[in-house]
Amino acid sequence: MERITLAPGALKAIDEYAEYKRIVGEDDGGKLFTPEEYEEYKKKVLPMRLQNRLYVSWRSPTGMDCKLVGPETPCFCTHRYKQHKTDFDVIPEERPISVPCRVSRCPCKSYSFVPLNGTQPIRCRCKHFADQHSAAPGFLCNACSKCSGFHSCFTCGCGQPTYTHETVVETKQERLAQGKPVGHDVPYAAMGGLTGFSSLAEGYMRLDDSGIGAPSTQFLESPVTNMDHPFLRAFQGPSSSMQTDSQLTDGAGSSAMQVSCLRRPEEDDMAYFERQYQERLKQEKVAKQKGKGPVTKNL
Repeated sequence: MERITLAPGALKAIDEYAEYKRIVGEDDGGKLFTPEEYEEYKKKVLPMRLQNRLYVSWRSPTGMDCKLVGPETPCFCTHRYKQHKTDFDVIPEERPISVPCRVSRCPCKSYSFVPLNGTQPIRCRCKHFADQHSAAPGFLCNACSKCSGFHSCFTCGCGQPTYTHETVVETKQERLAQGKPVGHDVPYAAMGGLTGFSSLAEGYMRLDDSGIGAPSTQFLESPVTNMDHPFLRAFQGPSSSMQTDSQLTDGAGSSAMQVSCLRRPEEDDMAYFERQYQERLKQEKVAKQKGKGPVTKNL
């Protein structure tokens, strides 16, 4: 095994470079700014970025943000979001807001998200892949003349087809008005809709308001309901307002039975499986006794 040895201060230099790339992104043209240029860049860009951040998401017709776009998320034009214009001195008044691609000779006029089928591009109804279509408005196919524009029936994880979704670019105030998370103000370039770690998950899997900080005490102490995770329902106390007497006495669906199915910290494998076996025998015995009912004799 090879051992990597770093010079003193190397880790700090790596952290500083990572911070530099998150802030500057593609704005240095591939050539690092001098310390003076870097400080001047931050004085100019950071206040504008903190005030005029744009949130980009791929939204279903139900209003769910199925995909939150980040710096590395590719556009229909195959270039990433960070390669598009994401910083504005003044947010445009017209809607939708255009986020054009900055790559030379790219015909993309505004960022447009297109999902992948695993690692492969999805197909249009003309049977050709998304990357075989033009990135110019209209998304006409380059491989056939019959296609009137990219139109895919590929189904998103939310259950809706691709063509019913839309790429939404909105301001912080517009998201807050809809009750959607906006996270904390950050100085990094092209953050798009990312507000926390859970922002990387698909919309139907993202169940928390990512990036808004720790949950309030009121939320943590709120009673457990039927809409909560089964793990929480298993450990709800008998005094919970959502728990009725019938739930406490019900054999198969009671909280006690759910807890008994969980492995105890001090149990080894054999003890755990033996306890589960004995619990099952008791259930079968009770079920048989209930099934027989009272026995009567005919005289």
